[in-house]
Amino acid sequence: MNTRALTAEFIGTFALIFIGAGAGALGIGGLVGVALAHGFVVLGFAYAHGHISGTHINPAVTTSLLVAGEIDVSTAVQYWVAQLLGGTAGAFALAHALGGTPNDLGATMLAPDVSISQGFIIEFVLTFFLANAVLNCAVSGKAGNLAGVAIGCTLVFCILMGGPLTGASLNPARSLGPALVTQHMGNLWLYFVAPMSGGAAAALLYTGLLKSDD
Repeated sequence: MNTRALTAEFIGTFALIFIGAGAGALGIGGLVGVALAHGFVVLGFAYAHGHISGTHINPAVTTSLLVAGEIDVSTAVQYWVAQLLGGTAGAFALAHALGGTPNDLGATMLAPDVSISQGFIIEFVLTFFLANAVLNCAVSGKAGNLAGVAIGCTLVFCILMGGPLTGASLNPARSLGPALVTQHMGNLWLYFVAPMSGGAAAALLYTGLLKSDD
């Protein structure tokens, strides 16, 4: 067990929910504020903890690296546990800090006019984009020190599009914590299955076609 890496994943995922969901709960800056809050957390921790754990802070990203053969099953399971615990702890800490759950604590939910199948496609595609950025910018090493910027920006533009429709979770840990605190558990399965599937699809494309041999 790599305690340093798991601690980094716990803290990073905690921050993603405390800051990202916190921006949604406070409503300051609207959709743009929420998107930037999430993107900046990923950007900051990519440089703070990237050398320790890779800064997945997202079970879907970990799944992507597992499918791509970059990590083993044991490491993936440990990362999933650390991320889900970090996200849940972040949500409970946020609720305590705010003295309640304003705006449902930024919980990710389908908009009233978005069907389950539509929501699944949106979360699948947007997570595919995010995992694709991780694989082709960071894992490949092609983006060098700018990989964190590319990944953070990808998360921002995904939230700008998907936020009004599904909450743009792209991350089971992002959805689980606020859902547990607010008891908005409807369609929670979608926020696990769709992102994990999107991450896996990105990995299959990367290993099957996009990965460079050099």
